[in-house]
Amino acid sequence: MEIRVRFAPSPTGPLHIGGARSALFNYLWARKNKGTFIVRSEDTDLERSSRESEHNILESLRWLNIQWGEGIEVGGEHGPYRQTDRLDLYREYTKKLIESGHAYLCYCSEEELEQERKDLTAKGETPRYMGKCRHLTQEQRAGFEAEGRKPVVRFRVPEGQAIHINDQVRGDVVFESDGIGDYVIVKSDGIPTYNFAVVIDDTTMNVTQVIRGEEHLSNTPRQVLIYQALGLSVPEFAHISLIMNTEGRKMSKRDGDTAVIDYRKKGYLPEAIVNFIALLGWSPSGEKEFYTLDELAEEFSLERVSKSPAVFDFQKLNYINSHYIKQTEPERLAQLAIPYVQQVGVFSAEEPSAEQQQWLIGVMKAIADKISYLAEVKDFVHYFHGDTPLEPQGEALEVLKGEQITSVFELFRGKVQEVEELSEATVKTLLKQITKELKLGGKLVYMPIRVALTGQMHGPELYDIIPLLGRENVLKRLEITEKRHLG
Repeated sequence: MEIRVRFAPSPTGPLHIGGARSALFNYLWARKNKGTFIVRSEDTDLERSSRESEHNILESLRWLNIQWGEGIEVGGEHGPYRQTDRLDLYREYTKKLIESGHAYLCYCSEEELEQERKDLTAKGETPRYMGKCRHLTQEQRAGFEAEGRKPVVRFRVPEGQAIHINDQVRGDVVFESDGIGDYVIVKSDGIPTYNFAVVIDDTTMNVTQVIRGEEHLSNTPRQVLIYQALGLSVPEFAHISLIMNTEGRKMSKRDGDTAVIDYRKKGYLPEAIVNFIALLGWSPSGEKEFYTLDELAEEFSLERVSKSPAVFDFQKLNYINSHYIKQTEPERLAQLAIPYVQQVGVFSAEEPSAEQQQWLIGVMKAIADKISYLAEVKDFVHYFHGDTPLEPQGEALEVLKGEQITSVFELFRGKVQEVEELSEATVKTLLKQITKELKLGGKLVYMPIRVALTGQMHGPELYDIIPLLGRENVLKRLEITEKRHLG
């Protein structure tokens, strides 16, 4: 049997980390089993759904390199792949359920339903529909129609039934039908509800396994009842754990960024995000931490998906992303860093010149082991660009009070002016020459020069800073520091 799995987002906003993980797990399972990964759109929330959100979700999946073999923008023989294009199909199955007695028209008003909810809550019972319209006569229906009431369609939940879900992550999960109540499967405007549409979509697309978030587990018995009522085979289910913050609460905006696009904008690498979210609720068999997408597809298994909540640890994400930054070619990093450098006004043109690109490649080589994500480039640009150093504070200011300062700066200036080209090698050589000629320890030479050029005691290596600043800026920064602090 061919494995067919799907990711079916509701296009009401950006792709969140939890959705990206569900998509990734489905994609990995399909690849591992040489199956098909389908992407479709659950766009029946007419007020909140938009094509823009749908496009953003698909772009985020592509950015993560999660490719689908069937579905939206790809096509396939089981389309269409948007629910709003499948309304005729849902009507066909609704008719079958009504004719077989598994569904019925309900004319209850919102006020009546609200009163019912209040009464049940007051008794300490779970609010549910109590079946008021279950056995309406033709005359009663005609009377409601005459009043102008628009009915919903409710599923007739069988009484006294234990619904078993053989979950591939959680084992046997049992729900009692008596606690469910007859639920709406088609709203009064003719739009199907999630629990109904998803069953029809999965069955007509031959989905064999449903891998999704734990929050959908409570929907599963409602869906299983519809499968059974229509005489359809039920797919296998696997409900993956919730993603929690480090304090054990469900991830929310208060914890920081939750959408994939937020991480893309900050300059996280897609391969790092994939590696990170793969480890949220799934554990590989060995001790290895870093995986390519191909390695994940080979290693992934539902048996190693945990029931316990996954913890979204930003420090772990930054650790993984910094690893990938160090492994990435400086040329690619430089290309990705352009927007951040433009934000601080270093590149005015939309497309940097060849010289500017080369400069940025040098910057990325110098700071690749110092940043967790590319937006942090903005914090380092001042080391390598411009003719004015930062104003030193505290300990850095004390460094400029050493008695050797004047002779160090004088010799440094002369050597910078004399050397034919400022490169890593020539800078290392001239700094060594200064220590030797003045008979001073390295710290007494390097630290004053660092503070003079950057205003700070820490940061990238001097032999990276000086060539990227260029002769003119180095001399200008030195001059400014002397005027400010040496009178």
